[in-house]
Amino acid sequence: MPTEQSGLSMMMPMILIFAIFYVLVFRPQKKEQQDKKKMRETLKKNDQVVTVGGLHGTVVLVKEKTVVVRVDDNVKIEFDKEAVASCVSPKAEI
Repeated sequence: MPTEQSGLSMMMPMILIFAIFYVLVFRPQKKEQQDKKKMRETLKKNDQVVTVGGLHGTVVLVKEKTVVVRVDDNVKIEFDKEAVASCVSPKAEI
């Protein structure tokens, strides 16, 4: 006589897989998005930044939705704040 499994016991492995997937994928991704949003909101003049396109420069002006970055002497480019990938701290000189 075969034993019948309840619906909950059959769904338990799927629930467990989803929980593991959430902990390993969704939570870290959400935290990273929050950290980038906070970094973009706290940009200020003279911050060293790298854009999503790979340009390195120094912030010279922060506007509501954009940021002006100096990439070379007398060369300034205006980017959306969303284009700033990271804020690089200046290296300590030895």
